Amino acid sequence: MAAVAFAVSVPALAAMQADDEMVIARRWAATHFSVQAAQAPFSFTYGGRHSSELFKSWSVEVSSRKLDRSRIGSTITYTDSETGLQARCEAVAYNDYPTVEWTLYFKNTGTTDTPIIEDVQSLDIHLAGKPGEAPILHHHNGDGIAIAFAPLRASLGPGVSKRFASRGGRPTDLCWPYYNVEYAGQGTIVVLGWSGQWATEFVGGRSGGVRVRGGQELTHFKLHPGEEVRAPMVVLQFYKGDWIRGQNIWRRWMRAHNMPRPGGKELRPIREASSSHQYGEMLNANEENQKLFIDRYHEEKLGLDYWWMDIGWYVDPVMNGGWVAGTWEVDMNRFPGGLKAISDHARPKGIKTMVWFEPEHVWPGTKLYERQDWLLQAPNDPAILSAPNQCLPLGRRRLLDMGNPEARRWLADHVSKLIKEQGISIYRQDFNIEPLVFWRNTDAPDRQGIAESKYVRGYLEYWDELVRRKPDLLIDTCSSGGRRDDVETLRRSVPFWRSDTAFDPVTMQCQTYGMAFWLPFFGTGNSMIDTYAFRSNMCPSLVTTWDVRDKNLDYDLLRKLSKQWRQVADNYLGDYYPLTEYSADNNVWMVWQFDRPEVGEGMAQAFRRAECPEDSGLFKLCGLDANARYVVTNLDEPEGSVVPGRELMEKGLRITIKEKPGAAIITIRKESK
Repeated sequence: MAAVAFAVSVPALAAMQADDEMVIARRWAATHFSVQAAQAPFSFTYGGRHSSELFKSWSVEVSSRKLDRSRIGSTITYTDSETGLQARCEAVAYNDYPTVEWTLYFKNTGTTDTPIIEDVQSLDIHLAGKPGEAPILHHHNGDGIAIAFAPLRASLGPGVSKRFASRGGRPTDLCWPYYNVEYAGQGTIVVLGWSGQWATEFVGGRSGGVRVRGGQELTHFKLHPGEEVRAPMVVLQFYKGDWIRGQNIWRRWMRAHNMPRPGGKELRPIREASSSHQYGEMLNANEENQKLFIDRYHEEKLGLDYWWMDIGWYVDPVMNGGWVAGTWEVDMNRFPGGLKAISDHARPKGIKTMVWFEPEHVWPGTKLYERQDWLLQAPNDPAILSAPNQCLPLGRRRLLDMGNPEARRWLADHVSKLIKEQGISIYRQDFNIEPLVFWRNTDAPDRQGIAESKYVRGYLEYWDELVRRKPDLLIDTCSSGGRRDDVETLRRSVPFWRSDTAFDPVTMQCQTYGMAFWLPFFGTGNSMIDTYAFRSNMCPSLVTTWDVRDKNLDYDLLRKLSKQWRQVADNYLGDYYPLTEYSADNNVWMVWQFDRPEVGEGMAQAFRRAECPEDSGLFKLCGLDANARYVVTNLDEPEGSVVPGRELMEKGLRITIKEKPGAAIITIRKESK
């Protein structure tokens, strides 16, 4: 077959923040977070009057402090002397990235209930553009949709409006609150951080600019004396040049300032395994067969970091339509030594343990269900109770109120004790219920949004407390897959299981292509013993579910694939460049590149799908040193070649894959001088 040349719009240089980008960020922070600020970057209505009008007569106080060597914090407090309402903006400016962020709080310092606060927009700004040029909005699908994390784009011409909202109260269900607005050779990344129900809107202006608004979707509440609530966090990041450059600055900032560092150590790629496919998750698991699987993975030298124990290890399992909940106590009949016996068995082999929990989702028949004073209920409406809520009729299920301090303290005590006693290294928290109907049913007409706000704040505080008690704890966020991946959650956790839509090679290629724009760390699983499938599922975190009881498996292939993943996995944390357009079609190539210019290493992953007629192509690499030479090695071939960086970027790298479907991994290493 003839070769085909591929090219997408990507920059030629590595993504390093530039001085002019830092100047833009500092100027923006100084303009919006000061006593003289012409307009706050947020808005709300109070007692029927807009905040822009109210702030003219409210007092304003501003204070600043150094948070650490990279961050300056500012507090801007607006106070209404008549009612005692304070609107406090906690802002952060970064010294090492062109990034600003802020979170809005409301507190009633008066002695009576406040008037109604409503239409709270944590984000309400105008982005300048170029007259006559429509800005481009880059956005993505969330999870829970056929094409999860797919990249999308829209032209924001004059009057064009694009509105987005999460679904059911989980922040990345259906939509993804991460955006890149590209205009006039530069752009702004706009991210709304809220672990609940949010909405955003982008409206194109006549002069080429964009108005951006976003916040908690429903707010209409009064505050009692002494009461405080918070609104979503907002992050802005400024860049010059190509929009892909902006994405890589974001990835670097996520890694530098957001990814968890258990025990103070930088998170590296992780390899896990489980027996979920063999024992019905953990419903039919026991101490003996878990030790057996750990031993077999170790004997075959398959390179595990963690043994993953998922749903079903506890007492009082309640089954309904495939979901299994229970009481968060180890089933000592199946695990006479507790999960600790398994953790202790794995540790000498260099393997730690990960264990699944779902404490917010409370089922009838479990001990936690007895504490009705801690639980939120859905409306007593047959239409709602019989409607699917996360695939099942809602019925009598409840939601543990994370906004209840007593319930939250009990949960932190109980789970921390289990983590310590059972030797758990990764706490995996799932969330297979849509919380929005519970929150909104809890609120009185003049308190709409309060239950959600307090719940979100309590949920984040709960995770902070777990890590405070065990600083080396790593948290895995799961919510029916990837439906809780907002930036606040990802400051405390990583998504080891990015979507419940898993394993299919083409789908997995598409998910990595989309998610890598925003996240440097995520994971999925592989159940097949096949090179194309394994490489399609490769991520910074990879769990395998092979039945290693069978000694007739092709262990030479499994060792080879596991070793190759380990060889290249660090590259996933580098800069990301898509080298082909996004497509879910089965007759195309999909290729991307990860590059770590600081160490002179990277890789390209290429996939020729089952109906693709071309067996080779030229792909222009990005971010390399044009004056350097690179050792380019296909992991399926015995020898590499040395190619000038300029040639790889201008002419392209030729990749040939004879198989249909087929996958190739090419390492790219800068030749030392």
